[in-house]
Amino acid sequence: MSNTDDFRFQSHHLLLELDAATNHMMMLVSARQAEGYSWDEAARRQKAAYEAWTAFLYAPKTDPMPSLDGRAAGSYGQFAD
Repeated sequence: MSNTDDFRFQSHHLLLELDAATNHMMMLVSARQAEGYSWDEAARRQKAAYEAWTAFLYAPKTDPMPSLDGRAAGSYGQFAD
C-alpha cells in the first residue's frame, strides 16, 4: 500500500470517529441535555477524537529507510547523482 493510501485509510478512520463524536454532541444539544454525565462523556469523546486527528495530521514525517539502508536522510543513495 502506498503512503497516500495509508494516509487516506487512517484519515478516514479518524475522521469517522470525530464526526460521530461531534454529531453525538449536537444531538445532545438538540435534546437539551448539554450538562451532566452524558454531556461530559460526549465532550471527552469529541476532544479525544479531535486530538487524535490533529496528532496524526501534524505528526512529523520521517523516512525510515536511511536507518535501514545506511544512506543520508533525503538522499537517494550513492548512485543517484
